[in-house]
Amino acid sequence: MDHDEHDHQSPNVAAERRRGRGARTNASGRFEAERREAFDDGWEGLAELEVFKTEVHLDTARTIITRNDSPDISFDRSINPYRGCEHGCIYCYARPTHCYLGHSAGLDFETKLYAKPDAARLLERELSHPRYEAQTMALGTNTDPYQPIERERKITRSILEVLERTGHPVGIVTKSALVTRDIDILERMAKRGLAKVALSVTTLDRDIARAMEPRASTPTKRLDAVRRLTQAGIPTAVMVAPIVPGLTDPEIEEILKAAHAAGATEAGYVLLRLPLEIKDLFREWLATEFPDRANRVIHLLQSMHGGRDYVAEFGVRQRGRGPYADQIALRFRLAAKRLGLNAERKQLRTDLFQRPVLAGQQMQLF
Repeated sequence: MDHDEHDHQSPNVAAERRRGRGARTNASGRFEAERREAFDDGWEGLAELEVFKTEVHLDTARTIITRNDSPDISFDRSINPYRGCEHGCIYCYARPTHCYLGHSAGLDFETKLYAKPDAARLLERELSHPRYEAQTMALGTNTDPYQPIERERKITRSILEVLERTGHPVGIVTKSALVTRDIDILERMAKRGLAKVALSVTTLDRDIARAMEPRASTPTKRLDAVRRLTQAGIPTAVMVAPIVPGLTDPEIEEILKAAHAAGATEAGYVLLRLPLEIKDLFREWLATEFPDRANRVIHLLQSMHGGRDYVAEFGVRQRGRGPYADQIALRFRLAAKRLGLNAERKQLRTDLFQRPVLAGQQMQLF
């Protein structure tokens, strides 16, 4: 165990204050000059603290497309309509990004959310650039584009409207059945070869899902979303992500079987990742929810990262290495092959893209 990497342990926030949340603590972010923690001074002061409620702030971003050149990621551009995520998944690798905002990667990440109301306008402006060339736009790469506040805010839907209008391909990853609300747009785009959706299914066990992903759709609803999307002719995949060794890895074959039965044609997986603040947050959660399995889970995870909690190396960070990692890869590959998953991977079209013309721009002459 890497003691030097997680020597700080914050006291757990009282269960009644964090009801329905994933993280157990709310330690200050790594960029803060001071570390703030709530503690009981003997005068029952903690009893007066309020429960953690969701706050939504406006993010006045000046750009909306994020670029990456990571060799182990299949896309080079993405859009995140929101920062922070109310789903509260304890393992979420986006948690540390909240520290850049002066917040905690713990409960703040789940309760202090930022919405980008100008996303559609910014996207149209960036797509109109003369040198822009279309490639698949990924939605849901950092935080979920269909987290609960999307129901009212509809920022993700406004982005899809721009992408449909401009003939731009899109790939969506989500844990929410709310994606089915936009079947009307996605069905039209899919008919033109412009859309595909992936549902993340971590476990089929409702109890584990509720503890690990407290405000995400239940596994049953996610599989039902796969079914509805498939019936509408929208290419749909299932991501077994993340696989938690010693906790959810026994379900790999059953998840793929259920995904195939629901109509998914593709599948992928990602191993649990514990960079930065997540290593402490996950340990705190594991000790609370699964104390009998905590040591085994961490031991197995470290066996796939050379004795460490996490290795950031490309090609290793999402798959691990070593005998147990090889066993997971083999099981996944054999199960997918047996079910006929990944026999053909849907490639989206880029040749239908039509650069938008903004007000004040001169129409191109043909």
